[in-house]
Amino acid sequence: MLHQELKSKIRKLWDRFWSNGIANPIQAIEQMSYLIFMKKLEDEDEKRKRETEFAGGQYESVFKGQEKCKWSEWSGKSASEILDFVRDHVFPFMRNMGDKNSLYSRYMENANFTIPTSSLLIEAVGIINDMHIKEQNHDTQGDMYEYLLSELQSSGKNGQFRTPRHIINMMVKLVDPQLGEVVLDPACGTAGFLVEAYNHVLEKNRIDGISTIKANKKRILDEESIYGFDIDDTMTRIALMNLMMHGIKRPNIERMNTLSRRGEEKLRDNAFDVILANPPFKGSINPAEVSDRFEIKSKKTELLFLELMHHVLSPHGRCAVIVPDGVLFGNSNAHKKVREKLLKDANLEAIISMPSGVFKPYAGVSTAILIFKKGESTKKVWFYDMQNDGFSLDDKRNEIEGSNIPEIIEKFKIRYEEDSEDRKSKYFFIPIEEIEKNEWDLSINKYKEIEYEEPDYRASKVILKEVKDNLKSISKEMEDLEKLI
Repeated sequence: MLHQELKSKIRKLWDRFWSNGIANPIQAIEQMSYLIFMKKLEDEDEKRKRETEFAGGQYESVFKGQEKCKWSEWSGKSASEILDFVRDHVFPFMRNMGDKNSLYSRYMENANFTIPTSSLLIEAVGIINDMHIKEQNHDTQGDMYEYLLSELQSSGKNGQFRTPRHIINMMVKLVDPQLGEVVLDPACGTAGFLVEAYNHVLEKNRIDGISTIKANKKRILDEESIYGFDIDDTMTRIALMNLMMHGIKRPNIERMNTLSRRGEEKLRDNAFDVILANPPFKGSINPAEVSDRFEIKSKKTELLFLELMHHVLSPHGRCAVIVPDGVLFGNSNAHKKVREKLLKDANLEAIISMPSGVFKPYAGVSTAILIFKKGESTKKVWFYDMQNDGFSLDDKRNEIEGSNIPEIIEKFKIRYEEDSEDRKSKYFFIPIEEIEKNEWDLSINKYKEIEYEEPDYRASKVILKEVKDNLKSISKEMEDLEKLI
């Protein structure tokens, strides 16, 4: 989460963007993302140089021959020089990085640097420098994007908000991507899930901070293992930059509606080992555009995405996806059929109910995480009632103690060993036979037992005695007051 002082500076910067003619919040996010990319490009280049030299290799900088395009070289230029230099040298260098035939080059071809004044550029540079100092342990681009999303309400972007990083981290740990597996986010936004999955694989294959991944497998991880799609052109560019900033030179990110007929060409059935996603909640799609692969007849994107994920998962592939609570108990035929499909044609391993404040201040919708595995039917579902995600559930989202997330990760791994059926607990199993009798209802409130404690009322005689004693005390104080008068 961003510091309050930094939030204040970003609000001030937004006002400056607005007064300088950049009123569209998506455009503002995009322009700031370009600057963050420029900053982190040098940071990542220095990091990779140290790692390569530590391992005894030789590293060729991405700035070779273009050293003046480093953030440290141009960010201190005067107001009379900085805008022209960034627009005419730094931005073209950034836009033309990498392979000419890469997806990055294709989507950056039409990118434009539209910050209009030197003063606005200098102010933005100052904020990004502050962010780097104070938020070095966070995804700085994502945190800035998350904060700026509060402005998206005015741009008509329904149901689009960034998943909190600690929730992403938990979901990645629950499905545990492995080296050699292919990971997909079919509605990737800024690619937060993909970045976390990539870093998870890297961390699992490090000893004493040194990677144990061989060169050929590292190439496969970087070029053939991470895939993301998004319907928005700007989000696609931001996702590409985000992955490149984390060391992936040729990200597989494309602009596409994965629910459409074109999606069948790019997302083949049984092709992905791990899926991580938080697809749009409020979207709908023209039936004429929907892929013929769907058995569920619905315009609701949250239902179609669930069937899509099941189709494209490989045999024994794993999926962790965030859904609005309505998916769990909706009464329409489409709602019931998609739940039945997940239970009969897959192993719906877990449903983690999250408190409604997880996505505040941008949305108050109640959500849950579904975790399922393709290739076997469900026998019983593990439910967990998350009550604390480590942050307050108001709009401020301040960090607090008592997060359930460490326990969720731990208990999920050993759930079959404990085999809890205590429905008064935070976690328990429900057999599929009972779920079927309830028309495939998957809402935790349908099955959780609430333990009511009888109030410990005091005896009436005790209360009456206290009242009499109080009245006597008041009477004596009144008498003392009269004597004084």
